[in-house]
Amino acid sequence: MADLYKKDAPFQVYISFKKYLDVLEHIRYNDRLEYRANYAESLIEKTNNFQELKNGFQDVSLLDKYEDIIRLLLADLFPTGLTNNEIKAASIPLSNVTFNYTERFKNILKDAGKDFEIELRNINDDEFYVFCSCLILQTYFKRDIKSSLPFYYDIPNKQGIMKHYKITVNSDFSEVFPTEDALIPSEAVIDMLLENLDDIALWKKYFPSKSWILSGFTIISLVDCTSEVALSDLKSTMIKIDPENLIPDENLKEIFKSYFDVSELNFGLMLFNKKEKRLEKVPIYENVFTNHILDFWINTFDQEVRESTFTNLSHNSKPVVVSNVDHLDEEIKKLPSFNILKDNNINSFMVIPIMKDNELLAIMEFTSPLANSFNGLKLKKLEFFADMILFSLSRFNFERNNQIEAIIQREYTTIHDSVVWKFRSEAEKYYNAFLGRKMYTLKQISFKNLTPLFSFSDIRSSSEKRYKLMLEDLNEQIESLHDLFSMINSDSEKYLLALDIFENELNNDIKADTEQRFQRLLRDEIHPFLQGKLEIKSTKEIKSKIKEYFSKVLSQNHLFYSHRKSLDESITLVNRKLADILDESQVKAQQIFPHYYERFKSDGVEHNLFIGSTIAPELHYTSKVVHRLRYWQLKTVCKVEQEFQVFKPNLPVALDIASLIFVYNEKIDIRFRMDEKRFDIDGAYNSYYEIIKKRLDKAHIKDSSERITCPGKVTIVYFGMENQKEYLEYINKLQSKNILQHDIEFLKVEDLQGITGLLALRVSLVIQD
Repeated sequence: MADLYKKDAPFQVYISFKKYLDVLEHIRYNDRLEYRANYAESLIEKTNNFQELKNGFQDVSLLDKYEDIIRLLLADLFPTGLTNNEIKAASIPLSNVTFNYTERFKNILKDAGKDFEIELRNINDDEFYVFCSCLILQTYFKRDIKSSLPFYYDIPNKQGIMKHYKITVNSDFSEVFPTEDALIPSEAVIDMLLENLDDIALWKKYFPSKSWILSGFTIISLVDCTSEVALSDLKSTMIKIDPENLIPDENLKEIFKSYFDVSELNFGLMLFNKKEKRLEKVPIYENVFTNHILDFWINTFDQEVRESTFTNLSHNSKPVVVSNVDHLDEEIKKLPSFNILKDNNINSFMVIPIMKDNELLAIMEFTSPLANSFNGLKLKKLEFFADMILFSLSRFNFERNNQIEAIIQREYTTIHDSVVWKFRSEAEKYYNAFLGRKMYTLKQISFKNLTPLFSFSDIRSSSEKRYKLMLEDLNEQIESLHDLFSMINSDSEKYLLALDIFENELNNDIKADTEQRFQRLLRDEIHPFLQGKLEIKSTKEIKSKIKEYFSKVLSQNHLFYSHRKSLDESITLVNRKLADILDESQVKAQQIFPHYYERFKSDGVEHNLFIGSTIAPELHYTSKVVHRLRYWQLKTVCKVEQEFQVFKPNLPVALDIASLIFVYNEKIDIRFRMDEKRFDIDGAYNSYYEIIKKRLDKAHIKDSSERITCPGKVTIVYFGMENQKEYLEYINKLQSKNILQHDIEFLKVEDLQGITGLLALRVSLVIQD
């Protein structure tokens, strides 16, 4: 058994020629043609000494031992005149054991290589077992099972192209019968089994392993259906677009090789940007697609000719096929861009415009280093999957637009997932009214009686740092100009004097417009003067120094910007990191209870949460939801602080952040402002909350010059003792988890304009090593 099948099966298998010998016995005694009867008798006599052929055997090595007698025995089934045309062999049913090949089959296997092992395509162990059981139903129980799995062999040719062969099976010379261990299922059970093809346990219950016997042999015939299989694979590949996980299928090249029967093939595709009238690469396929022909074409013509060609394609979108590049016009071969073809060893190609409604969607290319690989017949084969290419590209564009819309909504608007249902509800009413030719005015989107949660992680002293680095940039620029003018000497005295005045002003008595006046001097006088020096006969050393100077100048404002650029890069890195942590943590917060969330980046990151039953009316809302989200917020702010400490040493400019949470118990309303496309606090009575938020940033401890926020600590600002008790419980939890230290400070916040009675807790974070 193990020699014949690699998989578990419901029957034991014996190779046997009994049923064929029975046919010969019938011919021997019943055929009216004497020569046929004599021929059958001679074959039977030749096998009399080899009883294994009739009784059956499981030792595969006997196939080699009896190879000659088997070939002689099966000669009528394998006519010599067809041996170079038919792809045919004898086989063990549903196994990879084949023998008695026609010459064409032998040659196919020889080209595949001596290490190649023939195997059925795409059938797993469970499918194999069920199919074997279905074979028993067909042969023993005489059930007419209409559908059957198509079987294929995938065999490479000597050029390495994968060829696909469909298998047809003649089972006239095999039989199935039960052993003593076999179960004989009733008709009702058989019907139940056929309704549950995926239930392998059920099939094995009624058809236990090796409980039946399969005896005999089959004749398999192979039909080359490489194009059909490759076409099916192409369609399957092109229809599979997962917008969440756009991963290129690198098997496409192999599929195209099989389909076009070209052993060395590359292909590419570029999308047409209608608005800008240019071709664009498909980002996810940059490592799979080639664009050599399209690059050649783009570089051959100027922009005007290319745009004209794009326009004309709507009237004449005929593909281009070049069987042999050597046959191109000599004028084309002289073009510099022709080297693109030579450098990439392209000797045959096809270029196919892909059109929809007379508009260009994309251009596809196929190339090969082998001359005469492509011709009109190969181009004709494209027609069979042209519609699928069109469908795939249209769907890709559709999904891409959806993703772009999602990015716009995520990055540029504040219609959060938790509230989008209300916008959709209004949009549906508007659209339904439109369909019914009725008037409908969109209503304002608002949510009432919400509890707000607010926090910020502010980059400390960013304004002071920016001012200091601005001075460093400007002083460095003045020093660089001093060096330049001292080299130039002539015509530069007035500039040196102006620079001295600005240097003194910058470092001793800077004014509000000092930077702007310096910028104007550079733009209107100094830089034109230096540019002129580059155009006249100046020394190489002077020109080199001037070029070096301009390489440090920011073209937009004519100023040195390197130090401030480092600060801006640092702030951007901090903002991005903090925002990513918040957004990632928000996923878990939404699972506690859906709420409206927004965050803003400036010099640091702040975020607002608005919680209430009106945002998720179908869910049960209690005060416990607020407590759980307040604890989440404190824990997340601690995480932000700790993560910041990890990447802080890698910043171009050293920065610190200070975090604050504001606890507010009163309910507020929010309303979507159509003019600004964002939610805002609704009603004058809610403005008190916004005023407090704005003034907490620079607030001090009462009767002190010390700010209430401090790097390395989290500050919680609140009004009453009830909030204090609540947050002390949260702090205690985080202390037990070694996130916060045991150094709680109880503070009073200075009286702010119109705001009195604020209290604060401040506690240090445990700095992780």
